[in-house]
Amino acid sequence: MRAAIYTRRGPAGEVLQVVEKPAPHPSDGEVRIKLAFSGVNPSDVKSRSGIAARAGGFPEVTPHSDGAGVIDAVGEGIDPARIGERVWVYNGQWERPYGTAAEFITLPAAQAVPLSNHVPLEVGASIGIPLMTAMHAVQACGSLVGKTVLVPGAAGSVGFYVTQLACMAGARVIAIVSNEDKAALARQIGASETINYRTENVIERVQALTHQQGAEAIIDLDAASHAPLYGQLLRFQGRAVVYGSNQPQFSMAFGPAILGFVSVYCFIVYKLPSAEMRQVLDSVSSVLARPDLKHPSTSIHTLDEIVAAHEQVERGANAKVLIRLASDIN
Repeated sequence: MRAAIYTRRGPAGEVLQVVEKPAPHPSDGEVRIKLAFSGVNPSDVKSRSGIAARAGGFPEVTPHSDGAGVIDAVGEGIDPARIGERVWVYNGQWERPYGTAAEFITLPAAQAVPLSNHVPLEVGASIGIPLMTAMHAVQACGSLVGKTVLVPGAAGSVGFYVTQLACMAGARVIAIVSNEDKAALARQIGASETINYRTENVIERVQALTHQQGAEAIIDLDAASHAPLYGQLLRFQGRAVVYGSNQPQFSMAFGPAILGFVSVYCFIVYKLPSAEMRQVLDSVSSVLARPDLKHPSTSIHTLDEIVAAHEQVERGANAKVLIRLASDIN
């Protein structure tokens, strides 16, 4: 099979290469998936670059955790009836060296989730990190009926889903974006108001839009930028749900935080405890059946273009970046 690998971490153009490797065979309790698409996420490029530490310790890495395709072989203990099943996969390259940037992957059977025939495989390859993260983030807020939620990065892959899921849960969403095109997109998917952080004072606008009370919650992709503002953005007993940070440390102003009884909940979707993981997987399956759920636009590369795909994500892609691995699967 063809696979992308790197043997050291660094710039995409210097370390990524496409090679021929033997196709893996499923072990007991595993399935093998012939992949149609591999999803490229910011965490994948950070790991390859060396910014994140999670890919360390392996002499060779095939990157990417998300993908979609068809089960073509099963290991001992797995029902052979699963062969031919369309699936999406998650945690492909979590705490293991071989991810989805290859024509085949073997994984524990539970990590190959059935994908309905009405859901395109491109969408399946976009679910793992973006939709699962969004789902748990919204669930971690508790009841959102009638509440206001701030969503920085509402036009990004995770924020795109957060905006919709929060609206479905009964929230009023204020999207924080960087330009008018992203603001228009956020409004199309349900945001009631938008704030352009490049041209507007975010604190002043949030206060004005919430009658000087602040929002009940913020679902945050960059705690390093926003945590210093939580005490001013959130109302009394407000909650910050954090799934990312562009710096390894973040700080908060203690006075506003303690006086406001602000709570901060950080999580990484790869390590969700089993009960929360089951809840997320069940909820994702349910929401995928909704005809009103919209999905981010895609930018599709071939495996030979994986360097360009990683560089697009690093620049801040305005689309979900995918690698096409097979064109004979639908």
